[in-house]
Amino acid sequence: MTTDDLAQEMALAGLRVIDATQMLAGPIAGARLGDLGADVIKVEPPGSGEFNRTHGFADIRVKGEMSTFLALNRNKRSIAVDLKSEAGRAVFHDLCRRGDVFLENFRRGTAARLGAGWEELHALNPRLIYCSITAYGSQGPYRDRPGQDLVVQGYSGSMFSVGRRSDPPLPSALWAADVMSGYQAVIGILAALEARHRTGEGQQIEVDMFSTVLDTQLQELVTYLNTGIQPERSEEFSAHAFIPAPYGVYKTADGWLTLAMTELPRLGEVLDDDYLRSLTRYKDGSTYRDEVYARIRDAFIDLPTSEWLRKCDAAGVWAGPVYKYEDLEKDAHVIATGMFVEQPHHGGETVRTVRPPLRLSATPARIRRGAPKLGADSREILRELGYAEDRIVALLKSGAVADLKSKEQA
Repeated sequence: MTTDDLAQEMALAGLRVIDATQMLAGPIAGARLGDLGADVIKVEPPGSGEFNRTHGFADIRVKGEMSTFLALNRNKRSIAVDLKSEAGRAVFHDLCRRGDVFLENFRRGTAARLGAGWEELHALNPRLIYCSITAYGSQGPYRDRPGQDLVVQGYSGSMFSVGRRSDPPLPSALWAADVMSGYQAVIGILAALEARHRTGEGQQIEVDMFSTVLDTQLQELVTYLNTGIQPERSEEFSAHAFIPAPYGVYKTADGWLTLAMTELPRLGEVLDDDYLRSLTRYKDGSTYRDEVYARIRDAFIDLPTSEWLRKCDAAGVWAGPVYKYEDLEKDAHVIATGMFVEQPHHGGETVRTVRPPLRLSATPARIRRGAPKLGADSREILRELGYAEDRIVALLKSGAVADLKSKEQA
């Protein structure tokens, strides 16, 4: 079956998404919609394309492409359009007239200057769902401030929830603000599509990273806002200042072990420790947090992680190993559930990636396309818009639209 045939069997078959995003939060939203069957058209500037084509992890490339671009732009087609030119903007507007969703994460004011603002596109296509992803939203004093995942984490208050009292603020290694903002965008788009079924009208969606990271701390913030109690880090290292001991990470003979929230008497059985057996109240893990952490910090050194997991499982203690990527790749569950898969690449090759995380029984998510070359689909997309060949050639010659595929063949 062709990629188009596969798409017809998927949940978002027939949905056209115009993706004018770059970096992480926007592109992952577009990729997730593509995983569900949407026809995602990535609109990029001619020349170097979007940021991730030329900027990635230590300039690491896989089969000629930046690894970060490959990761976030599967299931998309690319058209290279100069939105600063009148002819390029006309092409872009034709795309939006036939689109269902427009995704952008420009700095505030940029979209309007490029002819891609909400008012202009809504007038062209009242059914269009317009989704903006920003750092701080379109209102408030921070609306023009630059924002990246780490910066937003700093604003969020979360960096003081992990570690020791004497530690500096500790950022997360996960791109939580970016990725979760992308997922919030997908939720908003799907909700707006359902509303459009009833009203026939599109609407504007705003997702900002600051709101998203606050939303992920609902438990902590509801506690603080209603009681004034905030996370207080202990003298001993803990994985979360609001969670009682033994919640944390511990050194073993051959690696590391995680312990989640657990009844301390159960842990006392694992360690054969009468003091832990005596701490029978749930709040004891908070009341005696420093004492418990100090007592067990080095208690796992003598045995390998696998042996501690066996003991923890037998006692009903929630525990797990701490993996490196090479461990993850060999994990039996990862292998059995097919978490690492191949995605198509240029010239019939493939690259390894992570499968879509959600499962749908009737309309499964699929990786139909790899990340596109810049402008690889420009001619195809223009033909779908009904452009005659002489007009396509004129656009390519003028530079308003770029088709790098044809340049490679020339």
